Amino acid sequence: MSWKTKLSRSMVVTRPTTPFCTPAMIAQWEQKLLPRYATRHGALMPILHDVQHAYRHIPYAAMLEIAAFLRIPPSEVLDTVSFYEEYTTQPQGACVIGICHTFACEICGHQAILNHVRKRLGIEPHETTPDGAFTLLTMECLGSCDTAPVALFNDVLHEGLTIEKLDRLIDEVLALAPRKSPHAGSST
Repeated sequence: MSWKTKLSRSMVVTRPTTPFCTPAMIAQWEQKLLPRYATRHGALMPILHDVQHAYRHIPYAAMLEIAAFLRIPPSEVLDTVSFYEEYTTQPQGACVIGICHTFACEICGHQAILNHVRKRLGIEPHETTPDGAFTLLTMECLGSCDTAPVALFNDVLHEGLTIEKLDRLIDEVLALAPRKSPHAGSST
């Protein structure tokens, strides 16, 4: 196994004309988040959660804006984003399907569930459909071993999954129009 490095020091980040950290977000962070922490840096993870939920990823330009707001080096924001698996720098689908692949779910047939999603959506784990509707993830234990196999659909746990239940959930998502953000598709 080898570590792949990225030349972050010389990386050029294109800034959009519209900031990712909107005035409304900043006002909320100043009023509700910052008072809860001894230092501004303490609010980093909740702010990253807000940005991740707003844009389905954390663009590099947003990391620069967050660093400026918190008055910390951008490298500390990038270190945090790259350390935690829940954060992503690439846009995720409007619906993130997270299929548990630990022991209980493995015994109860998670592989058939995973294979069905892969075939139906035409993506592999940690990929997003070209239309941005779905991202497929494999996840560690979701804490519902007694109801395996299980999966998350946008943070909602679905237990005792079958192919039929899975197809109904996917069909429900497909029936809804995909959400678009002002920065949709931007990874800079």
